[in-house]
Formats: sequence, structure tokens, C-alpha cells
Amino acid sequence: MHSLRAAVAATLFFVPLATIAQSNPSQPVYPNYPSETPKELVPATATFDYTRREAMIPMRDGVRLHVVILVPKGAHSAPILLTRTPYNAIDQTTHLSSAHLGPSLYGYDNATDVIVEGGYIRVVEDIRGKYGSEGDYVMNRPIHGPQNPTPVDEATDTFDTIDWLVKNIPETNGKVGILGISYDGFLPLMALVHPHPALKVAVPMNPMVDGWMGDDWFHNGAFREQNMPYIYEQAGTRDNDMRFKWWSANFDDYDLYMRAGSAGELGRQHGMEQIGFWRKVLDHPAYDSFWSDQAVDKVLADDFKQEGIKVPMLLVHSLWDQEDIYGAPAVYKAVKPLDTGNDKVFMILGPWHHGQEIEDADSLGAIRFGSDTGTWFRQNVLRPFLDHYLKDDVPPLHVAPVTVYETGANRWQTLPSWPANPATRPLYLRAGLKLSFDPSGAAQNANSASSADNANSAFDEYVSDPAHPVPYRARPSQPMGYVLPLTWPQWLVDDQREDSGRTDVLTYTSDVLTEPVHILGQPIAQLVASTSGTDSDWVVKLIDVYPDQVADHPEMGGYQLAIAMDIFRGRYRESFATPKAIEPNKPLDYRFALPPANHVFLPGHRIMVQIQSSWFPLYDRNPQTFVPSIFRAKPEDYKKATQRIYHAPGEASRIELPVVATE
Repeated sequence: MHSLRAAVAATLFFVPLATIAQSNPSQPVYPNYPSETPKELVPATATFDYTRREAMIPMRDGVRLHVVILVPKGAHSAPILLTRTPYNAIDQTTHLSSAHLGPSLYGYDNATDVIVEGGYIRVVEDIRGKYGSEGDYVMNRPIHGPQNPTPVDEATDTFDTIDWLVKNIPETNGKVGILGISYDGFLPLMALVHPHPALKVAVPMNPMVDGWMGDDWFHNGAFREQNMPYIYEQAGTRDNDMRFKWWSANFDDYDLYMRAGSAGELGRQHGMEQIGFWRKVLDHPAYDSFWSDQAVDKVLADDFKQEGIKVPMLLVHSLWDQEDIYGAPAVYKAVKPLDTGNDKVFMILGPWHHGQEIEDADSLGAIRFGSDTGTWFRQNVLRPFLDHYLKDDVPPLHVAPVTVYETGANRWQTLPSWPANPATRPLYLRAGLKLSFDPSGAAQNANSASSADNANSAFDEYVSDPAHPVPYRARPSQPMGYVLPLTWPQWLVDDQREDSGRTDVLTYTSDVLTEPVHILGQPIAQLVASTSGTDSDWVVKLIDVYPDQVADHPEMGGYQLAIAMDIFRGRYRESFATPKAIEPNKPLDYRFALPPANHVFLPGHRIMVQIQSSWFPLYDRNPQTFVPSIFRAKPEDYKKATQRIYHAPGEASRIELPVVATE
């Protein structure tokens, strides 16, 4: 009845309208009923404490970029804080519809207290091809060169934007700082190439730097499969159209990615071949020139060698960055040697997830720090740094070259430099699933049973089955997302106990520590390993095991806190650019760096190392059979393999720990 009535009503309504339109098309349908919508609504903002302006800024090639400008009321000779973004300038400047600047800004990607208290003019711009800006979008648009033959890139667009801003905002003192997080952190790095003279400081936070080596798309050759929805939504439409969202038929991401088989097949099922960036990912699974030419650390090092470092920068890194844990330290390592005056390259490493530095940050997941480390950073490092370079009265700078949080001890440290390649102390993987700093293995417990049921065996082994990959966190596997109930930002501090009980994960544990062990720098995994297959992944986790009981926080009893974890795809053992099949059952050396750490393993704790061969669905499954491209692996390519980790004399697997003296 209801559907029939609707159909009749629609018919009766449609016919007269069509007749009117055809008989006199120049007349409105209802000539005596004028529109109540103004041609352009002008908001009444007299009570606001800021003014809002929007503009379309012309670039050198004629394309215009959309910009939002927020000027504090009464501002005079105020510096500009610029963020360029693919994430919608209007959204980032209108988190709340408010007459006050602070509530309007509070949220991603605004260090609101610093902006408001500092009296800064806030400018946010849509990058080329996204939201209100004209032109074509290219994911992480490469600098002009082999991967970008056009005359424009993010460096030129930033130059042209700054040039317009300082000439068209009368309230400014002509000094500009650029900052941003993640993709918005990649863009300040681009601004450092042939920078505009008005650019006085850059703060890249958690920047995307090298998508193959260790940021968003791959880690040491293993593809980060759970980022496929981001690629689909970010590069599929100009405005991340809600009609074209990543879809799933499963509550558990583990099931979604498992049933598709390869990442390439999952992409095909979602129609991703329509997206240019996805086609590039499929065509470049190895670290060829497509990736190396646009690696930002290499781009900056090449530029600075020729022109010097012209703009001071503060690199902001999160020790538990679940998305871009490679970028900031890689840039520091590449360009700090070129900072001849030791006054251009600064870095801070905080105990945060990706972007947590602009939030309250007294905890991360179950881990508590005892103080708000985010506010401390903004008030003691970020604001003084910006004020020094952007304010006319030039307050003195008291920010250390390197500021780093010491997890475990829960305190800040200042350092003259970051130890990119410090001296290391080997922590040996021993028979009986023990860890020891003793090269002879004298400290091992000979009565402990190894995974091979032989405490004197030359190796430990496990079977890796692609049909049952090791989950990267407790199931159901959530998709990426920052809004509860999703807990994506916390996965790097998840309790690792669930994995330590699996038969396809080797778990090595030290004796209870009687004195602190402080590591400062990058641990290096040095495995001697074999596989019965012809390809293999190796996942290494360095873990702090809490005492069985913790008096003030009982829920932390026995907690296994990951300090540094990463994955390595075995086909790239000899060359990242040229994959090669692994010789079956032959012990081979695998050496790769884990993410940076500054951590104290306290007395009463134990050190643990876990080793496994899958980390799913965060990373795509290795079929363990060598195929030209894992993106195009077939179901029959996925096979079980027996994995061995060796610890005999001359074949000693170990973790090279950057151990320093404790105070």
C-alpha cells in the first residue's frame, strides 16, 4: 500500500511540472514564490575573536590553490604559521563552529595552544588537486626530476603560496613558519628545497619520508596491506567523496584480507586499478628508482650539499609511531652532517603514537608516563622554537639540539646529537630460548627445553603456515582509524603475550635483570636463519617484560611491552632493488635496523625477543615460494615452510643493542 501510494503521488506531481516547464520554460515553476536563499550568505562575525578569509592563490603554471586564513582580531606584525594539506583546509580550520579561534582549531592538525597563545596568523592550504584547489593530485608528488618532469612540485607550490601570503596579509610581519603532521609533515620537508626567503622555520612532525623503506607503504619490502583503504579513499576522488569509501564484507580485517589472497587480488576486487598510485605500487614492488628518486631524506641531502641548509628545522618523531616511524630519524641522519654550524637541524623524540604530540599525552594504551608529555613538548620545545625564529623581538633559543624521552625511566633528556650509529652490545639468542649478553652462552639455563626439544641444538625452529598467519594484534583485527572503538594508534604498545604462546613464534627471554639496561639508538637485528621455502619474511620484536606483579598497577603484571619491532622481506637480503630467491635450508645472514629507542629495562624486568614470519593483516603474507611479484601470487604459491634460527658458534643470531651507561 505505501509503495503504491508513493508511486501514484509521484505520477500526479510529475505531470503538471513537466507541462509547465514545456509550455513556458522561461518562467519559474512557482512565479509568485521567490527563493529565500541569498545568493551569498555573509556571516555576522562582529563578536568573533578572529577574522576568517579564503582565497584562491595562483601558482606559476596558472593553477589556483585554495587557502583559509585565520587572523586573530587586533593582530599586528604577526607571523604566519602555514600548513599545507590533502585533508581539507576547511575541516582543519572548523573543528567546531565557534566565535573563538581555539575551539575552531582544536583537533588535527593544529597545535592549538601554541597557535592561539602565540598570536599567530593561521593559514591552511589545500594542496594541488585536493578539495578546494585546482589541478591534478599526485600522491606525495615527487620533486621536479626523473619522477616528475613537470615544472611544478610541492616545493614550488609552497614558494608561490608564501610569496602571495606575505604580500596579501597586511597583519603579518612577513615571517612564515611551516609545520604539519604525517602527509602534512612531508610537505614542510618539500618546502626546504629552494625555500622562499620569508620561510624562517619548518617543523615536520611524523613526516612521510620513504614509503618503501619504512613509512606508509612498505617496510623493508613487506607491503603494508592495511593501508589499502587509505590509498583507495585518498587517491580515488578529489574530496574523499563519502560515496566512494573502502568497503568490506567482514567485521574482522583478518578475514577480509585472508579471503582475498594476495594484496593485488584484493585491490582488483575493489576496483583499485583505476587509481594511478595503486598501479604504481603494483608496478614497483622493489626499491627501484621510482622509490629511491623520491625518498625525501635523499632529496634533501642532495639539495643541501649544493645549496646548504637555509631554514632551521625541528624534526618531531614519535617512538611508537604506528604509521611513519622511519621518516624523521632518517632525515636527521641524512642531513645533520651537513649542519656545519650545528644550528639548523634539531630533533625531538617523544613517547607518542603518530601525531600524539599535539594532544594530551600522559599515557599511550596501557602505558602511563606520569605527566603530560604532549603539553610539555609544546610549551618547552615547540613554542620557544617557533617564537625564536618568527617573532620580531627574537627571544633567545634554549632548545637542545636533541630532546628525547627516556621510556621506562619516564623522563626527558637533552643530547648534543642523536646517535645514528652508536656502539652496540650484542644480545645473543641462545639454546633453551634464552637471551644473554655472554658470548659463550655460559649464562643460559641448560635445563630449559628449546623449541626443538634439545637445549644443545644448533638452532630453534618453527613452521610458518601462510594459511594461518600470525595476527599483528589480538583478533578481531580492527581497520585503521582514530575514533573509538578503533584503537589503531595503540597497536605498537599492545601486550605481546598472545604471540609469545604460539608455536609459530620463537620467544627468547633473559634472566630477571638485577641492574638497569639503557638503550639509546637503533637496535640491529642480526639473524642467522634458514627456510625450507624460497622466500620468507622475518619479524623481530624487542620487548620489555614487566615483573609478574606490579604493586601500583596490578594490570601491568607480566605485561610484554614492545620497544622496537619491524619486518624484513627475505627476497631483498642481497639487494633492495633486485629480489632474489632464497636457497632453501641454508643458514644465511639477515641484518636490518629496528626503529629508534631510548628505553631503560629496569631491574626486576626481563628482556624478550620474539621472531616470527608473518604479521597479518598489517603486512601482506609472504607465499614462502619465490614469485616475481607477491602482489600477483596465486593461491597455490602459498606453502608452509620450516624456519630455523641459529645460535651455534659462528652462526650466532643476536640483537645488537645500543647500550649506554645508566645514571
